[in-house]
Amino acid sequence: MRKIYHLQNCGTCQRIIGELNGGDGFELQNIKEEKITAEQLDAMKEKAGSYEALFSRRAMKYRSMGLNEMTLTEDDYRRYILEEYTFLKRPVMLIDDEIFVGNAKKAVEGAKMKLNLS
Repeated sequence: MRKIYHLQNCGTCQRIIGELNGGDGFELQNIKEEKITAEQLDAMKEKAGSYEALFSRRAMKYRSMGLNEMTLTEDDYRRYILEEYTFLKRPVMLIDDEIFVGNAKKAVEGAKMKLNLS
C-alpha cells in the first residue's frame, strides 16, 4: 500500500509530495477533510513504534492547550491526534511495509530511497 496523509494547504506537505513524483501511485488523504480513523492511526503506530513518534509538538495547539507542561502518555498522544488533526506529524508516508513520518530530511530521503528517486 502507498498512501500519504497530508494537509492540502500545507506548503511543506505539497513540496514533499512533489518530490515523490507528485504523489503518483499514492492514495492521498487530506486529513483536514477526511479525518484519520482510529484504525488508520493504530496501523501507523504499529509501523512507527509509538503514538509519540506520530505526534507533532510544533502544532500551535500544543502550547496553547498547555500540553507542553504535561507528561503525556501513549493514550494521551493517541487521543489528541484523533481529536485534532494538527497533532499528526505531517506528512505520513506509507510505502509498502515502511512508514516515513514528518518533514525531516531523513524521513523524506528515506521515502525517496524506498521509491528509488534519490
